[in-house]
Amino acid sequence: MRKNILVSVAGSAIEWYDFFIYASASALVLNKLFFPSVDSVAGTLLAFSTFAVGFLIRPVGAAVFGHFGDRFGRKPTLVTAMMIMGAATTAIGLLPPYATLGVAAPILLVVLRLIQGLALGGQWGGAVLLVTECAPEGKRGFYGSFAQLGVPIALIFSNVMFLVLSAGVSPAAFLAWGWRIPFLLSIVLIGVGLYAQSRAEETHAAPEARTRRRAPLLELLCSHPKQILLAAGATVINGGAYYLLTVYILSYATQALSVPRGTILVAVLVSAVASGLTIPAAAALSDRIGRRRVFLTGAVLLAVWGFPMFWLVNTGSPVLITLALVVAQIVFSLTYGPCPALFSEMFGAGVRYSGVSVGYQIGAVAGGALAPIIATSLFAEFHTANAIALYLALMAAVSFVSVFLVTESVRRKRTAVRPEVTVAGVD
Repeated sequence: MRKNILVSVAGSAIEWYDFFIYASASALVLNKLFFPSVDSVAGTLLAFSTFAVGFLIRPVGAAVFGHFGDRFGRKPTLVTAMMIMGAATTAIGLLPPYATLGVAAPILLVVLRLIQGLALGGQWGGAVLLVTECAPEGKRGFYGSFAQLGVPIALIFSNVMFLVLSAGVSPAAFLAWGWRIPFLLSIVLIGVGLYAQSRAEETHAAPEARTRRRAPLLELLCSHPKQILLAAGATVINGGAYYLLTVYILSYATQALSVPRGTILVAVLVSAVASGLTIPAAAALSDRIGRRRVFLTGAVLLAVWGFPMFWLVNTGSPVLITLALVVAQIVFSLTYGPCPALFSEMFGAGVRYSGVSVGYQIGAVAGGALAPIIATSLFAEFHTANAIALYLALMAAVSFVSVFLVTESVRRKRTAVRPEVTVAGVD
């Protein structure tokens, strides 16, 4: 079990590190290097659009990797996704800019983003099932949260990397070559994949799934459409809120408020530490009082906190900006922490990898892919962050309704091929 936890955390952390360094680079440097012929707002929108491209392909990756994960096992599927992700991110670090390749540079950037998104689409479900399907009964929420810890860990490392580079090299050097270093370091992911292949244990449910299903994706789409939609709806707030708190906020603070880049990076870093501490606590709480109760509380609090959060950020005070983001991340943990266990309990073993992956990634597209773009457009149109806070509240409402319609699953048996009841009123 400990080896599976290590692989789940390490694999998830490094894969999300790859994704976050691209997100940070989109806000800080890629708009200048790959879209230099447009103004700063348009360049930022184009850079965020390439960020969104990686999201749009993720449901396809979820379907492909989910199928193989249900047919041939969780571990080899997860390892394959990790290796592909590492190779694509390293290639981005080697990509020449627009000044060297011309229009081919942004085209190749989009292609590599598609490969990244394809791999990430299959990663989350594998990392989640590697721990939840081996967890002791009554502790699936807590053990499932280890897969979620990859996100704050990745955010910490990616921001530390950019913070060190920002402080250690001149702006010109950072623009010329410094931004490439975080991408090139993701070659480590290949080593983690090799370790996982040799050391991690297959889950208990995988052999059962393989003996019962030959077309798990087809069965999933025919028999579990409501579960997919509710899982997707639940993910909307997680994707949207997190990318507003970690991606858009970099652009908003530096461009709209003229906050120094180092200041906002430190604030995001501190908030990520808070998230890493509270995600397991929220997940463990869901083992005691139920997944729905914890999630629904978090959704309400996120909807409310969006407005004072931006008011505090607008002060430009480093202390108040950090406070705003720390509180937001703590509240966010209430919706994010219980999700691995909640989603894995919504689907039977034979379609679980496919169901968890497809539902999550559809929601990630709906919430996370467009969040930075919509937020940038809303601020450009209305010139107030209240519009962005309202957008956050609407996403929270979608997820609240979705999880409200899910029957509590905390007592459900992990190995059931068919879930007992996954949607309120639906057997």
